[in-house]
Amino acid sequence: MLRKSRLLTLFWVLVMGPAAALAAEDSMAQRMLACAACHGAEGRATGDGFYPRIAGKPAGYLYHQLLNFREGRRLNAQMTYLLERQGDAYLREMAEYFAGLSLPYPPPRPPQAEPARLQRGLQLVRQGDAARGIPACNDCHGEKMTGVLPDIPGLLGLPYDYLVAQFGAWRQGTRRGTAPDCMAAIAAKLNPEDIDAAAAWLAAQPMPADPHPAPGLPRPLPVSCGSVSATGVTR
Repeated sequence: MLRKSRLLTLFWVLVMGPAAALAAEDSMAQRMLACAACHGAEGRATGDGFYPRIAGKPAGYLYHQLLNFREGRRLNAQMTYLLERQGDAYLREMAEYFAGLSLPYPPPRPPQAEPARLQRGLQLVRQGDAARGIPACNDCHGEKMTGVLPDIPGLLGLPYDYLVAQFGAWRQGTRRGTAPDCMAAIAAKLNPEDIDAAAAWLAAQPMPADPHPAPGLPRPLPVSCGSVSATGVTR
């Protein structure tokens, strides 16, 4: 015989439809509906440019960000309120749920910058600026810029406003990572023109055919990052 809970779910499917059944069951999908208010349906992001996509991000990265919000290294009143009473195991479960969502990305918006700014952005992303100690973005975030398992996020698919805001947060100390905080150190070396150019170029790029994070990097990270447990360096 079907258990009572399964009978109830079947009833809701037949009478009210699948959406109502989802609301009636106790699943991670149902619990994470609260995240959709800011991060969009299934964590796909919203169009306002200030809430990032979390679907498909590496689980280690998402887990570290949840810890950072809970422990005050990232400042956001809503996130802190949601997470302050959650234990590590549940934060890991949340991270793995969103990391497991493989959903299509929308096409990027047309470039909002002149060619010279985009060229400077391309240079910073692909080559960095060795004279100023700035590594290339793809040295850490992967050749395709889609992130690296288990802890490094992708930078494509993020809106310009969000990228600029996060660099500003690192520079001002309102976003911090586990020491040594590599992104804070890099952001401190970037001037506003660099940040604008890199964000404009990244926001204008389409996702590659395979948008998933890379399994590893071809060489060790160029900087020490306390929030990166391993990079799975490939040989």
